[in-house]
Amino acid sequence: MIRKELKRDFILLNVGYAYHNADWNWKNIHSPFARIHYVKSGTAKIIREDGFSELKKDHLYLTPSYTKHAYECDGMLELYYIHLYEDLGKNISLFDQIDFPAEIEADPLDIQLIERLIRINPERELQYYDPNSYDNSAHVAYNMALQQKTPLAFEMESHGIIQQIISRFLARAVFKNEHMEERIVRSLHYIHKNIDKPIEIEQLAEICFLTKDHFIRLFKKEMHCTPGKYINQKKIETAQLRLLLNQEHIKDIAYGLGFDNISYFNRLFYKMTGESPGRYKKQRML
Repeated sequence: MIRKELKRDFILLNVGYAYHNADWNWKNIHSPFARIHYVKSGTAKIIREDGFSELKKDHLYLTPSYTKHAYECDGMLELYYIHLYEDLGKNISLFDQIDFPAEIEADPLDIQLIERLIRINPERELQYYDPNSYDNSAHVAYNMALQQKTPLAFEMESHGIIQQIISRFLARAVFKNEHMEERIVRSLHYIHKNIDKPIEIEQLAEICFLTKDHFIRLFKKEMHCTPGKYINQKKIETAQLRLLLNQEHIKDIAYGLGFDNISYFNRLFYKMTGESPGRYKKQRML
């Protein structure tokens, strides 16, 4: 991958301190936003489909966007939280290209950086800790409006702090496939650039100068899934974000992502998120 293609702009949504006493228990979180937690004291668990992390004092935890997870806490817990929106446009997510560690030991400077981030963004603390209360349209719109009002100096400083904290994880991360076949890289860029259109496997094979069968085999070898599954996953992730950020009708989102069958879109959305598009939107319009 080219280094400049890996640079991403992360927009701050929330940052703050929280004290919990056996009340940080939430299931089925499937958010378009990334989360970073710094544990000051106490214990809890972050549970993901690929395992779980026992939270420890003076450690940092990263949960990438679109990662299904849950929180479990049966005692006292003090932590700092940072919620981020990766401004992708039509590019490939950093989390799709790199395997970040879920947990790292914090540097002594990290707590100072986080506390500074809170001081220069005083209105970004959560009022309620139920994910449905902040992963919703009104809350995100409010934070986006705050972003526009933030003094440029603080915005630049916030950006620098966020980059520093993410760099801690990046130092221990590995490329999912550092030597990925160039033709597959080309097909991934095509998928993301054309996510709002119907994408045929034959099209992808053609731009890679491969037969359809050869392309499918090569894609599966590199990406560990079929091209069809990858395309659908990225379309549904885009739909999740649009349902949250935009006041669009579900059918308009489906058509705008190249689906010509609303029933199929609804079934696919449910299969990948565990909720119908209607319920997903309603829960996040609260």
